[in-house]
Order: sequence, then C-alpha cells, then structure tokens
Amino acid sequence: MIKILRNNKVQFTIGGIILVVVALVVGLGFSKQETIASIDGEKITKDELYDVLVGQYGATALSALIDNKIIEMEADKEKITVSDKEIEDEYNAYVDSYGGEEALSAALKQSGISEDDLKVDIENYFKLEKLLEPRVEITEEELKTYFDENKESFDELEQVEASHILVEDEATATEVTEKLASGGDFAELAAEYSTDTANAESGGELGYFAKGDMVEEFENTAFSMEVGTISDPVKTDYGYHIIKVTDKKEAKEAVFEDHKEEINEILFNEKIQSEYTTWLEEKKEEYTIKNTLE
Repeated sequence: MIKILRNNKVQFTIGGIILVVVALVVGLGFSKQETIASIDGEKITKDELYDVLVGQYGATALSALIDNKIIEMEADKEKITVSDKEIEDEYNAYVDSYGGEEALSAALKQSGISEDDLKVDIENYFKLEKLLEPRVEITEEELKTYFDENKESFDELEQVEASHILVEDEATATEVTEKLASGGDFAELAAEYSTDTANAESGGELGYFAKGDMVEEFENTAFSMEVGTISDPVKTDYGYHIIKVTDKKEAKEAVFEDHKEEINEILFNEKIQSEYTTWLEEKKEEYTIKNTLE
C-alpha cells in the first residue's frame, strides 16, 4: 500500500489502528470465547470483536499487507536496500515538520501506530521509490511548464524577521519597555516576562514571516519598523507585544533555475503515485495470490 504524508510520503491512516487491533485480537493466546467486556453481566467476546473488525476493515487491511509484501519481495529480488541513515534522516524530517518529538509522538499515538511502525513505512516507501525510479522520466519541458503554471507559489514575498515579548496587560508592557530603554537585554526579558511559551526561552524569536502570517496590528507595526529597532507596546487580542525587528527580506521574483531541483522532486513524487498503480497490477500478475477475504 502506498501511503502519503510529509513530502508525499508516509501517512497515518485508520488502517494503522485497525492493523494493530487485529494483530492483538489474533495474536493473543486466549480462547475466541474469552470475555473482553461486559455490560451488566452481558458478555462481549473476543470472537465478536474479531468478526466486527474483519467484517469492517479486514479486506482493506489484508489488501494493504499484500501490497506491502509485494514491495518487500520485489526489493529483495532487485537487491534494493535502505540504509539506517536514510530512514533516520526521513524520520527526523517528520519530527521537524511536526514541530518536535512530542508533537510527532502525539500524532502517532492518535493514529494508533508506533515509532517503529512509522520507520517501517518509511523503509517500504524508499524501497518502492527505488523500484519505480527507472520507470519515471521528467523532461526539461515538464519542469519549465510546472514552474510557469505555479510561478506565484515560488515568488518570495517581502518578509520580516522579528522577536517579541508578549505580556497580558499594559502596566507590564510599560515595565518591560522601561527596562529595555535602560539597557535591558531583550532575550533575557523575553525569557522572564513573555507569556508566549513557544518562544520565550529562545528570546522571543519568531523567525521570518510575510504579510498575512500575523495578526494585522502586529504585522503593520513590524513591517513599518527599521532593522534593529524595538517598538512601543502593540495591543492585539493576545495581549501587548514589544517587537524587535532583526532583519528584512525584499520581495523577490522566482527564477526557474533556482527551483529546478524542488520542482523535479514534486513531479517525481506525482509520477511515482500514478506509476505505482500500474506497476502493482503488473506485479500481481506475476504472483499466485490467495486472498480469502475477497
């Protein structure tokens, strides 16, 4: 089963949860008549749970397992391997895209799969990618066409890099402003006063942002400031912000040559998706497959 999430790769689906539950139901060494729940003495047995899971999700789950097994077998035939570094690098990219280990762990838990399950999915996708790569061709004309049709998405908007200290009331904002005027360190005051816990410990750093990324009052002030200056308190629905602008980037029109590699990856992933269906049907013709749930 091909699955997509970060950069058109692995995604968490309900199938992950069902596979885990089915594995538990099948794998535990209890009798099928084992009581797994009861309501006022009325029993629900393991066999009843198994029948519901297989009836609702069994065919889909088994089909996914068959597809993955074909990928594994074909990769073995072609002596295709995936290194630990490839898996770890991709896993770390997931961590970054989710905003840290804790956020990714929460997403995995919600989807009913483990870190090891994700790494297996990553490994299988890389195997599939390497199997299908010889079948994918991307021309210069295709790259240029994609760029022309999506040029606005590659254009760089005007951006501001800033930090802020967010406090709840005007009195505290005035206190922080006075300390800054007396030579106080912005980063230290952010750590001490800012209620924005996402960045207080890092000096209130917000990174670069374009117009439309922040609330109107905040961005209007930030974009009007000079680099290296600190604002008076700015009131928004979140409280009072003291803003420090640390850099600016002018708007920049995209150049095709600067984005060829990025576009190539986008088109490659798109073609892998479409090529996969054809490839899988071809491979299924080469194997004797018995699926009792079909």
